[in-house]
Amino acid sequence: MALDRETVLDTALRLIDEVGLDGLSLRRLAKELGVQAPALYWHFASKQDLLDHLAAAAVERADRGSSGRPEPGQSWDEWLAEGMRIRRRTMLAHRDGARLAAGNRPTADSLPRIERTLSVLVEAGFDPQDAVRAIIVLGHYVSGFALDEQADPEREDDAPPALDPGELPLLAAGGAVALDRDTLFEYGLQRMLDGMRAQLSAVRPR
Repeated sequence: MALDRETVLDTALRLIDEVGLDGLSLRRLAKELGVQAPALYWHFASKQDLLDHLAAAAVERADRGSSGRPEPGQSWDEWLAEGMRIRRRTMLAHRDGARLAAGNRPTADSLPRIERTLSVLVEAGFDPQDAVRAIIVLGHYVSGFALDEQADPEREDDAPPALDPGELPLLAAGGAVALDRDTLFEYGLQRMLDGMRAQLSAVRPR
């Protein structure tokens, strides 16, 4: 049976879940597929090229069934926020998913999807440069947040520090919010979107 790209990507994602990103090598992947390593170069130029396509594939699979544009009546910011939540869940669904996403570069196949995303922002009133900046920065926020989350299990046995309200009143009063990852993620996401909304309001004619 001929080796196809989707089979390689499926197997590579499964291996990452089993052995982690550091455990994935082209040699190991080829062995899992029952081929010699050079056969993989018909589909991917290098291991980094494979990782770029893996990151893109994870996003594309999460977006399956979506038009890539807001639903009728859905605002650009609500649509963008939901996309970032899906991206976070996608990263957390795979071992080292955040590390994989953080190091990737767009593939040629992923450019039309990115173009559709940018078109929504441009139609909302952003210029193309600010639309690109916004997508990059939001992507960094999501991958950085998920990266920190995926490091949590390594310290799950660490007891949280005791906070004396008399000595550390602000930390004692507010420090517990850091333990609620979902709320914390949403807080950061909405503050970034607040900045985008404010920028859009400033450039719109009054």
